[in-house]
Amino acid sequence: MRDVVILGSTGSIGTQALDVVARNRGSFRVVGLSAGGSASELLIEQVRAFAPAVVAVADPDAAARVASETGVEVWSGPDASERLAAASCDVVLNGITGAAGLKPTLAALKSGTTLALANKESLVIGGRLVTDAARPGQIVAVDSEHSAFAQALRAGARSEVRRLILTASGGPFRGRTREQLADVTPEQALAHPTWTMGRVVTINSSTLMNKGLELLEAALLYGVGVDDITVVVHPTSDVHSMVEFCDGATIAQCSPPDMRLPIALGLAWPDRVPDAAPAYDWSVPRTWAFEPLDADAFPAVELARRCGRAAGTAPAVFNAANEVCVDAFCDRRLPYLGIVATVAGVVDEHLARTSPLAAGRHVPDAELSVDAVLAADAWARTRASELTGTPA
Repeated sequence: MRDVVILGSTGSIGTQALDVVARNRGSFRVVGLSAGGSASELLIEQVRAFAPAVVAVADPDAAARVASETGVEVWSGPDASERLAAASCDVVLNGITGAAGLKPTLAALKSGTTLALANKESLVIGGRLVTDAARPGQIVAVDSEHSAFAQALRAGARSEVRRLILTASGGPFRGRTREQLADVTPEQALAHPTWTMGRVVTINSSTLMNKGLELLEAALLYGVGVDDITVVVHPTSDVHSMVEFCDGATIAQCSPPDMRLPIALGLAWPDRVPDAAPAYDWSVPRTWAFEPLDADAFPAVELARRCGRAAGTAPAVFNAANEVCVDAFCDRRLPYLGIVATVAGVVDEHLARTSPLAAGRHVPDAELSVDAVLAADAWARTRASELTGTPA
């Protein structure tokens, strides 16, 4: 029996993780849940269904309602998830969206708990602060692509790895030229053909910004240079990623697109959970296709690669500016092509600021600290807000 804390329990990853737990109550026990508070009714249902010992809610009003209606112990405030991440348990699943997941990630690592990481942003922006805080094997990837890498890497020694091959569905606009993307609407960008995800992740998937973040995450998790990771478009999302070895062999992890499989593996690693998700029916024909990435139409991946080479606070700026731009696009204050273009502009400004006294200056890896990351994150959000006309 593994005691599990789920951060971001009302989000897409959190709800699917609870589905895995519900079907495997002999293997997992929920001892803590956290949420922002915007979906308090759902959180109350989760508390009643799983009876955690404690719940963390960022919004004080939502926290009071959860406590009143369930009688559970509730921690409230902006640091509630961070406190819960440090609680005694076997596994912390970080399903928080965005940079808000950084401090909970560091808290879980400091406590020595296994971290099932779905919050890629905390690793991307924290960089070596996160990897240095983790003992070998302490971070278990939950993203389907990074879970695939972990499984495929079992096929050989790390010294035998030639490159990682990161697959991308291509999102709803695969095959379109840059010119054909000019008039994309939020409704079109939110209509992903394969996956059901939250708003930010779905928009990121359409721009391939999500793939840029995943490239940075893979480089940090598996010690591979950003130039040794190839992104390939694979529309059906059956092959979740691949590892190419020095002898020419390529090992792929394949399964129907269902996040419950990597979530279950993240909770149980290195063991597998029987029937975590449906397998293929091999009695019917299947065709899997792969295409090269059109970097002109979707420049986010190369921008991410550039940030990975710069390291330090550059990935934090990349991520923060994007989050602001996604909101601006969804609020119809920024055109679709303006998302990555604005992020690139903010990154350019950041990398050009090298003076120790300059606001928003680029801090290299050797000087990186949590304060530097958070300062870069705040500066990027402010600058992106200025460029997109986002109200203060």
